[in-house]
Amino acid sequence: MNILYCGNEKMADGLLISILSLLKHSTEPLNIYIMTASIQTNKTSYYPVSDQTVQFLAQQVKQVNPLNSVTKIDVTTLFNEEKPLANLNTIFTPYCMLRLFADLVSGLPNKLLYLDTDIVCHRNFRSFYHQDISRNEFVGVLDYYGKWFFHNSGDHFDYVNSGVLLLNLKLIKKTGLFSQCRSMCQEKKMFMPDQSAINKLATSKKIVSHRFNDQRRLHRKTVFQHFTTSFRLFPWIHTLKVKPWEVDKVHDKLGLYEYDDILTEYRHLMPKMKGL
Repeated sequence: MNILYCGNEKMADGLLISILSLLKHSTEPLNIYIMTASIQTNKTSYYPVSDQTVQFLAQQVKQVNPLNSVTKIDVTTLFNEEKPLANLNTIFTPYCMLRLFADLVSGLPNKLLYLDTDIVCHRNFRSFYHQDISRNEFVGVLDYYGKWFFHNSGDHFDYVNSGVLLLNLKLIKKTGLFSQCRSMCQEKKMFMPDQSAINKLATSKKIVSHRFNDQRRLHRKTVFQHFTTSFRLFPWIHTLKVKPWEVDKVHDKLGLYEYDDILTEYRHLMPKMKGL
């Protein structure tokens, strides 16, 4: 199975936890690709995932299965050639738009499961990955909050969260979806730019059950849990943002202990990955 992540070195914690969770729930070989880049904006300098991090992750996955692999793909040049100028300084980092360059990377397989680095796998995902997507540019799940506010069709929910996307790169290249999205991100400032562009321009997306990208809370049948910002009503209306690597908050704020084996291993391995 082919897995794609995008991010910078600050996402190393999320990468490690997410990959550990995949290893726990998969018996098939995993080909993991990490797209990264050096990005300079008016406000911030961002640095790519380091070779040290990638090498460490590669060692870990091969201990589970010698056929597993981790490959770093630096797309700095590609990014600078089509820099999303209108969206470089939004509240979201430019790395959210890196996935839109996947169609330009030679050697990437036609079928890719894209995951945000705050995604944790809770159950085996084989059936999700191996579904037929020959007629779909991608498969995704409705955005928990966004589906109520953003519509491309007036009669049903159709706004997909981009944190879990099963991509058909062959069809995406044929339709020009990512190329159009990159152009849109260059010219039009948007809220959640990559997600907005994908939803606006896709012509053949497939929407599946929320259990493949649970953004609100963990359920018994959840396959992938997405640690997104959520709203809580009690004891007052407020937002709650907890990431998987914030282990104490996962326990205290979310009351989640189902991932303790993974988080314990993460805490053990993280200092080694950082060379501490």
